[in-house]
Amino acid sequence: MAKSISQEFVKGLWEEIPPFRLVLGLCPTLAVTKTVEDGLGMGLATTFVLVCSNLLVSILRNIIPPKIRIACFIIIIATFVTVVELVSQAFAYRLYMSLGIFIPLIVVNCIVLGRAEAFASKNGPVLSVADGLGIGIGFTLSLGALGAIREVLGSGTFWGNPVFGASFEPFTFMVEAPGAFVCLGLMLCIMNMLGKK
Repeated sequence: MAKSISQEFVKGLWEEIPPFRLVLGLCPTLAVTKTVEDGLGMGLATTFVLVCSNLLVSILRNIIPPKIRIACFIIIIATFVTVVELVSQAFAYRLYMSLGIFIPLIVVNCIVLGRAEAFASKNGPVLSVADGLGIGIGFTLSLGALGAIREVLGSGTFWGNPVFGASFEPFTFMVEAPGAFVCLGLMLCIMNMLGKK
């Protein structure tokens, strides 16, 4: 059992890392990664929702009728998204304003609903939490890495602190929408090359 728990956790860190292996969750990946802080904030919010919804879905999996399971999963996910939204609004208001509409949109994030349907509805609570935590941390690291590259190249800062000297000309293309696509494409290419080795 211990081996399978660690396997379920570790798979989300490389072999099933959402934006690069499963190619899921690309909307927030592209939209909120202008800075490291925003990327990590979105990743942590999604991780919380993923872990909590996986846990509750796995506990209720034998009670929920098959015909209405998707609707029930969405209600469970929406409950935890509301918790994240209210807590971030109360305690991390700047981050809440920066992420904007993308916090409520976690409800329709394919990663969260996909893990509830494909994994949590078929496995027990411990494995479901391990799966949600692994996938969530992998997603958070992906968003953080993409945000770091875009922030450093596009603004010349890292977590708001200047990285280069005063003569640095930021490559502002990187903090625009096309820069997000280019950066994600290059990272997907690198991940695929590393995966083949």
